[in-house]
Amino acid sequence: GQQLELDEDDAAYCRWGAQHAGARELAALYSPGKRFQEWCCVVLCFSLIAHNLVHLLLLARWEHMPLVILGVVAGALIADFLSGLVHWGADTWGSVELPVVGKAFIRPFREHHIDPTAITRHDFIETNGDNCLVTLLPLLNMAYKFRARSPEALEQLYYPWECFVFCLIIFGTFTNQIHKWSHTYFGLPRWVTLLQDWHVILPRKHHRIHHVSPHETYFCITTGWLNYPLEKIGFWRRLEDLIQGLTGEKPRADDMKWAQKIK
Repeated sequence: GQQLELDEDDAAYCRWGAQHAGARELAALYSPGKRFQEWCCVVLCFSLIAHNLVHLLLLARWEHMPLVILGVVAGALIADFLSGLVHWGADTWGSVELPVVGKAFIRPFREHHIDPTAITRHDFIETNGDNCLVTLLPLLNMAYKFRARSPEALEQLYYPWECFVFCLIIFGTFTNQIHKWSHTYFGLPRWVTLLQDWHVILPRKHHRIHHVSPHETYFCITTGWLNYPLEKIGFWRRLEDLIQGLTGEKPRADDMKWAQKIK
């Protein structure tokens, strides 16, 4: 909804949103250096995606289709699980004060719980820069294989595997864009809302479950397919209990600290 302008005293006691004291402080930590890193990662990542896609299409054969379809489904499932693992880890552990990774990577997770709609105001670069960074190494490795190996060897030995890896990379690269769409209720393209309605990508209603405080469930944000089964077996809770028992660290302590910040 529309953000209202509040005076400083009122803003300090906002429960959530852009005027929350913690949200304002976290947003201010987004630096020019971070912006430059995101730009570099996005440009390089999408250049490599285009390069690798062309080479995969040149090697495509109809007899590969069953394995390609299997690779797409497997890539989506594994990307969904990895998105949940990263999301759970950054939500639950660590601190914004950690060197390097704190401000660069944990900060957006803290901001998101205080101001869930902030992500809808981020442009394409800020939304996708970190995911592009994560997928650079597998994209570079794939590009190297296309340059170093003959088409015959790639077609016989690597094509189905590379299709799976490429699908995993695509889902991983666009996970935060999909996450942004799950918070966007106006102006989405029709094809996006159809994919959400068909649960091909994370639906908006489905993701609301995670945003019930204390944000301790439904962490998978690519397709959301694994959220229900992981919740039924208590996967995240058991993992938290194990880590807390070994380290003594309390889950989501830093997240709660920022949520309670009033000045």
